[in-house]
Amino acid sequence: MTSKTPDLTSLSESLASAVSAASPSLLRIEGGRRHGATGIAWSTDGHVLTASHAVEAEEALQVTLSDGRTLEAKLVGRDPALDLALLKVDAPLTPLAHAPDAQVGQLVLALGRPGRTVRATLGIVSAQGEGWRTHAGGKVERYLETDADRPPGFSGGALVDTGGRLLGMTSAALARHANVVLPVETLARVAEGLQRHGGVRRGYLGVGAYPVRLPPSVAKELGRGGGLILHSVEPGGPADRAGLVQGDVLVSLDEQPLQDLPDLLGFLGGEERVGAGVKARVLRAGEAREVALSVGQRP
Repeated sequence: MTSKTPDLTSLSESLASAVSAASPSLLRIEGGRRHGATGIAWSTDGHVLTASHAVEAEEALQVTLSDGRTLEAKLVGRDPALDLALLKVDAPLTPLAHAPDAQVGQLVLALGRPGRTVRATLGIVSAQGEGWRTHAGGKVERYLETDADRPPGFSGGALVDTGGRLLGMTSAALARHANVVLPVETLARVAEGLQRHGGVRRGYLGVGAYPVRLPPSVAKELGRGGGLILHSVEPGGPADRAGLVQGDVLVSLDEQPLQDLPDLLGFLGGEERVGAGVKARVLRAGEAREVALSVGQRP
């Protein structure tokens, strides 16, 4: 019995073709960082997506196109909770085609333009899963992770399949020990919101908290096993104005239990929460009470 040998030459040529096809859509971003970053051409009318931390200086933003031209760019808006920013240049661009859903084990390329030319690293889709929220409350439609390396300057770069089609944007700012990819669905939703409103509105209480277990007698009375103890309350913030103080245990908001920080961020994540009145169940000195508060907008 003979075994088939993979045609490495064909694979190599296919990968090189994918990089060549995607190259015009990868742009160099200069935004006040010591090293340049990468941007992805998002629309034919000049919109560019990149990493928010790469364009901290909102003035003197520049985008270098694949043909070597350098253009001034305007910041349309940013979403720090997802480390995304939308820029606009006065030039037509070539967006990448979008890939179908990725599969674990699928070969992928991480692309960046840290200098004049595109660089590429090879890896696989190492994990994927259902949606999740970042530590700052940003919603990601699908969890996608890759083991493809990200050299300096790859911030805001693209993850593409072997056909050069876009799977998402790689980000190092969302998870400390994983190379997380923001999928196309997330990029599209945030880009639309930034183009319309210049930002993404999220709810805000102005508290710092960590999860705690409730005493058994209190847990039985409240029907809740845990809550969030407030270790800080921002002066003048929504929680402070409602009378919450350091040491209070936040058990629920509008009857939705709060067992950990993702529960709180998930409750506050929707734009509809901003300005809404909610009922907070709070435990103070062993006594349960209800507090009415108005949700603010995250700065």
